[in-house]
Amino acid sequence: MQRSDVTRDDGTWVGLTLDVRGRQRPGLGVRTAGSRLVVSQEARTVLLADVDEHLQGVDFWRTDAYRSCVPPLRADAGRAMAGSPERWAHRFARYLVDAPDSPLHEGRWLLTPESPLRRWRHPGTSHADHWGSMLVEGHPDGYIDWYVHSGSWEVLPLRPMPDADDSRVKAYRKQVRAETLPPVLLWWVSGLDCHLVLDGHARLAAAIAESVEPPLLQLHRTVPREDRAGRIEEAVDSYAYELERFAGLRAVHGPTVPDGAATAGPELVRRFHALDTAAQPTWAWPLPGGEDEWRRLAREVTAGRNWPRAEAPHQPCDRVDE
Repeated sequence: MQRSDVTRDDGTWVGLTLDVRGRQRPGLGVRTAGSRLVVSQEARTVLLADVDEHLQGVDFWRTDAYRSCVPPLRADAGRAMAGSPERWAHRFARYLVDAPDSPLHEGRWLLTPESPLRRWRHPGTSHADHWGSMLVEGHPDGYIDWYVHSGSWEVLPLRPMPDADDSRVKAYRKQVRAETLPPVLLWWVSGLDCHLVLDGHARLAAAIAESVEPPLLQLHRTVPREDRAGRIEEAVDSYAYELERFAGLRAVHGPTVPDGAATAGPELVRRFHALDTAAQPTWAWPLPGGEDEWRRLAREVTAGRNWPRAEAPHQPCDRVDE
């Protein structure tokens, strides 16, 4: 695996790209049967999801089978790397690559502290209220409501969130106050239109309890290396076209018309930057057995309970790549 730091023109660190090779299937991945999804970790079913495009949301059933692909983080590591998302990104990258049950597979990924979750916070809203509203509630079943945040951007824990008086949360609350809390690791899954918590359930609970914005690292797919040349060419062609268009306008209307560089230039920079940072749809693989197998899994994990809409007809969902 090759790792590369991504920075802005001013040198500000944006994230860490991971070029993964020789890993055709992830240990933690998404399978799909029409509009129905299964998130499995090796042979364990972690999450069943039933996507309703019409109602704009997802019914889910969460099992207790998820296991973090990150080993326990010691308090001394938190002190040593406090305030350094770059160092944490490199450490989490090693964990994700070494773990056979992580989401990584062939392609290019980004670990970044930049997240739209922060942008959704309304002025005057406390961190506790904001992050509490971002958490998807319900265990074992619940609903991801895409109307809530206009495209969701919610956070779905892969295990029940611990209470504020949990012993692990109490220990992490001390780290929150000391500003040494390690980041919460999130995985953006486009088919669910939300973030899954890969590691840091107790750390997230501690930050919420202390009404502090939790440090985050978000994992998502980005533009593959093999696609970059074509996208660079498209961006350059678009830039050249805009300059030619403005040149034509200047020829007709005179030098009062700008040359177009002031608008085309920043757009070219933005498109180049997006090659390293833009989120790409989550890969999913067809579920062997299709919807019949999904229904069998639903009966198995729910122990025969009447899970809402488990047998309802659906239209195919195009939110994941098969």
